[in-house]
Amino acid sequence: MMNIHCLGVSHNTASVALRERISFSHDELNTALTRLSCGGDGAWSVIQECAILSTCNRVEVYAVAREPVFEVLAGFLAVARGVPAGEIFAASYRLLDESAAGHLLRVAAGLDSLVLGEPQILGQVTEAYSVARRHGTTGKILSRLFQTAIHAGKRTRTETAISQNPASISSVAVNLIASNIPSLAAAHVLVIGAGEMAELAIEALRKRGAFRFTVANRTIVRAQTLADRCRGTAAPLEYLQDLLAEVDVVITSTGAPHTIISVPMLASAMAIRQNRPLVIMDIAIPRDVEAGAENLPNVRRFDLDDLGAQLESTLALREAEVPAVEAILAEEEEGFRNYLASLDVVPVISEMRAQANAIRESELEKAFRRLPDLDPAGQQQLDLLTQSIVKKILHNPTIRLREAAGDSSGTDYADVTRKLFGLDGNGSHE
Repeated sequence: MMNIHCLGVSHNTASVALRERISFSHDELNTALTRLSCGGDGAWSVIQECAILSTCNRVEVYAVAREPVFEVLAGFLAVARGVPAGEIFAASYRLLDESAAGHLLRVAAGLDSLVLGEPQILGQVTEAYSVARRHGTTGKILSRLFQTAIHAGKRTRTETAISQNPASISSVAVNLIASNIPSLAAAHVLVIGAGEMAELAIEALRKRGAFRFTVANRTIVRAQTLADRCRGTAAPLEYLQDLLAEVDVVITSTGAPHTIISVPMLASAMAIRQNRPLVIMDIAIPRDVEAGAENLPNVRRFDLDDLGAQLESTLALREAEVPAVEAILAEEEEGFRNYLASLDVVPVISEMRAQANAIRESELEKAFRRLPDLDPAGQQQLDLLTQSIVKKILHNPTIRLREAAGDSSGTDYADVTRKLFGLDGNGSHE
């Protein structure tokens, strides 16, 4: 029997410092899945299917294997990210079968997010599945699970208001920024990075009155594209030192694997500012700003961990939608459980029919040898007769097994049928 595993580290179990060490960039994720898809005889060979969900607030590995493989998964993350397996294991949650499946559905619906109901996570779950499929690391079980989670996430967002009230990371970050500067309308805002989080941050800032933006990015073309949308200016990252001396607010959300704003760089910029305060919102994973920057005079630095404490007052309306969301997830979970049950029952039906047909053909061949004078028409009639007999004998067992596939007794029925018919269990489900 195959088991579904989830080994994860999230904002619920680990600090941003650990999460950033084990998070995957796009290229790193592709490399890790390529390593898995190559198979081999090592410890990872026990993993039949695998997918990795890596966001700014979580890294989760979903795997299918015949036996518990949580330590194997922690070892895989340790090798892929260069973090001791024991450190990962100590900060992880480990979910099996229905608990793992239910967790992914809750993640896709936004119920396990730092910001309840945040919309970005559904796209991230979809992308995680897409990447795993491209690398051939998902099979029928994880494919069905992720498809169910994605469908559930879409339903919760169309059938409830879980994502409709403004409580995104970007909006909460902007609220925190606004509480630390005299006026957003008068502020010069530097946005570092040109991805989705940067764009969402700019949108939230514009709604609060900000209008003067500079976008800095490693790729100047992407910076210019985003700057054009907000009627701002674009700058290459090489100008970062000078920009830090000019602006009032910094929002940084790059995908850089290391810090891009060091304490000495910031100290140099602050010396030029002549006691003018600087607010920095670091919403990148890994963090873009070196630890200790907040200790510099007149620097207010925040990161994702600081946002958690600011969310409670914005979530009441979304929390009211949770019961409706959970009802949708219960329906989707039941459908997935029925699918898993069918994985035990449907192959048994196929094996049972194959066995019966093999016996029929063998006995029919013996009969033909004993009746050498039987003409082709007679042989055909006898063939049809035996087919009819086999179908009628197997009709009721087949009906009962299909009915059992829809409830928790499906596996028991499948096991009993295998024993009664002497099936070897090497059917199409293996």
